[in-house]
Amino acid sequence: MLQEIDFPVKDTLGDIVEVKLEKSSSEWFCRHIEVKTPSGKCFMFPCYRWIDGNEVIIREGSAQLPQDDTELFKKQREKDLESRRKIYRWIQKRPGFPRSLDAELKDLPLDVQFDKGKESDFDGNFRKVIDEAGLDKLLSFFQSWKDITDYEKIFRAIYIKDTTLENMIQDWSTDYMFGYQFLNGCNPVMIRKCVKLPEKFPVTHEMVKGFLQRGLTLQEEIEKGNIYIVDYEILDGLPANKTKKSQFYLTAPICLLYNNRLNQIVPIAIQLSQTPGEKSPIFLPDDNEYDWMLAKMWVKSSDFNVHQLVTHLLKTHLISEVFEVAMYRQLSTVHPVYKLLTPHVRFTIAINAEAREKLISDDGVFSRISSISGKGMEQLLGRATKTLTLKSLCFPETIKVREMEKAPKYYYRDDGMMIWKAINSFVSDVIEIYYDSDEKVQQDVEIQGFVKDVSIFGMQDSKGDKFPQSLNTRAELTEYLTAVIFNASAQHAAVNFGQFDWFGWIPNSPSTMRQPPPQQKGETDLKFIMDSLPDRGCSSEVLGTTWALSQFQENERYLGMYPDMCFTEPAVKEAIKRFRKTLDEVTDSIKRRNKELTMDYCYLSPNKIPNSVAV
Repeated sequence: MLQEIDFPVKDTLGDIVEVKLEKSSSEWFCRHIEVKTPSGKCFMFPCYRWIDGNEVIIREGSAQLPQDDTELFKKQREKDLESRRKIYRWIQKRPGFPRSLDAELKDLPLDVQFDKGKESDFDGNFRKVIDEAGLDKLLSFFQSWKDITDYEKIFRAIYIKDTTLENMIQDWSTDYMFGYQFLNGCNPVMIRKCVKLPEKFPVTHEMVKGFLQRGLTLQEEIEKGNIYIVDYEILDGLPANKTKKSQFYLTAPICLLYNNRLNQIVPIAIQLSQTPGEKSPIFLPDDNEYDWMLAKMWVKSSDFNVHQLVTHLLKTHLISEVFEVAMYRQLSTVHPVYKLLTPHVRFTIAINAEAREKLISDDGVFSRISSISGKGMEQLLGRATKTLTLKSLCFPETIKVREMEKAPKYYYRDDGMMIWKAINSFVSDVIEIYYDSDEKVQQDVEIQGFVKDVSIFGMQDSKGDKFPQSLNTRAELTEYLTAVIFNASAQHAAVNFGQFDWFGWIPNSPSTMRQPPPQQKGETDLKFIMDSLPDRGCSSEVLGTTWALSQFQENERYLGMYPDMCFTEPAVKEAIKRFRKTLDEVTDSIKRRNKELTMDYCYLSPNKIPNSVAV
C-alpha cells in the first residue's frame, strides 16, 4: 500500500543518506521509500524487508563497498551484520548434509518465509493431482499393478496435453528413448564419454559387436569417441529402504551406451552391480524382451534416486541455501553483491525447510517412495558432498570433465552454455561497475567473509581445498557469483521442471524396486516385472510429488526479471537491460531449434527458468 507522509523542516537537509523506520505493533512489509524534496530532488531507499517492531535503518539505494563507506557507516554495517549473525545461525541437521539455517519451517525469520500466495500454491499442487485422479480412493492401494498398461489408469483423470510426455509414454521402452534421457531428461549430468572400460565392467567386443554399426571394434569405437558410460557407483553398498508394507531393493548399475549412425545414444550393455561375476550377468539388447526391459528399469530406478538426492536436492537446493545463509551473515544490504544475489535466493531457505519437514524427514514422502533408507540418504549425501567443489558448480567445467563437448543432440549442454555465458557477462558488467581493480576485491572484507563462511562453515571445508576461502581478482569473483546464480536458476530448472514429464510414467523411472535384481538371465517374465515395480500407493505418491514439484508458481519471477529494484544506479539498470536482451535472444534461438525437433527441449529456455530455487 502506497503511503505519502509530509515532513516539514526549517533548514535545508542536503542529500539524504538514510531513513529510520520503527513499527511498534503488527509486522508490515516495506518495499521501498521514496523521498522527494521541495526542490524536486528524489532519493530512493530500497528496503524489501519486514518491519516487526525493531528499528530499521534504510540506506539510500546506491550500492557501496565496505571500504568505500565512511567510518560511521562502516560501524553501522558491522552492527547490522552482528545482529543478523545471531538470527542466521549455522547448523548441521543431518550427518553428511551441508550445513543450513538453524530454524524450523514455523520459526523462519520473516524475511525468508514464503509469502501467502506462494505457500498456498505449493501446498495445493500435490493435493490437486491426488484429488483429480482419485488416487487416494484406489482399491488395493498396496497391491501390484497387473500390467504396464494399468499405469494409464492414474493418467486418465489428470491427463494434460504435453508433447514431451506423449512422446515419452509412446516410446518409453525403446532403447532410443532410454538413451535420450541421459542427455536431455531430468538427470542429464551422469553420462560421460568412455575413454577406457573399467575392469569392474568386463564388456567384450564379442558381446556387443552385433550392436556396433560402423564395422569397428569396441576399442576402435571408444577411440573414435562413440562410446559413453553411466556409472552409479555412488549407490554401492547403501542400505535399502524398508517400510511397514514393503521391502525395497537398491543396486549400483553400470550402463554402456553407443552413438549409432543416426546420432542416437542407445544402451548396448548393462551390469546391475559393481562386482562382475556369475551372479552379476551383463545384460544385452538381444537378450529376451523382459530381461532387457528389467535391466533398463533398474538403471532408471538408480537414476531416479541419484537425481532426487544428489543432482536435485544437494547440488541445487542445499548448496543454494549455503550461499544464502552466508549472504545474510556476511554482506550488508547496501553491498552490490547482496543486491545482485537477493533475487536468486528468494524462498530457498523456506522451500528447503518445507522439504526437510515433508519430503526427506523420517516419515516424509521420499522416505516412503525411495529405495534408499534414511541412513542410506545420509551416507549418499555424505559421499556426494565430498565430491562437491566450486569448480563442479561451474557449468563449462562439468561438461569438460565428462568430455561431453561433442556429444550429439545434447541440448542441455548447448542451452546451458548460452545461459552460463549470459549470466557471466551480466555479473561481469556489475562487478566492473563497483570494482575498478583486483585490489578492490582483496580489500572487500564483506566479500572475503562471505566466501570464507561458505567454505569453513557451510561446506565444512577447513582447508579451502574445494571451496575458496578468499578471492583475489574480479575474474574469480565473477566466476564464483556466476556459479551461485546459474545453479540457483538454470541448473535447478533443468533438473526440476521435467520431473512429471520423465518420472510421472512410473515404468520409465521407477522410484523403487520391490524385488531383488536378477542374478541370472532367462528367469524374468512380466509378472516378475510388475511385482518389482512400485505398487499402487507408491505410484500415486510419486505422481503427486512429481506433479507438484514440476509446477511454476503464480507470478513467477523468471531469469532477468527483477521487479524488486534493489539497484538504483543507471549503469546497473543498463546492465540489466542488456542481460534481458541477451536472454530474449537465447529464448528465440531455442524456439527456432525446437521447431526442427520431434521433442522440444525447453527446460533451459530463459522464459521458463525461475530466478531461484523456490519449489
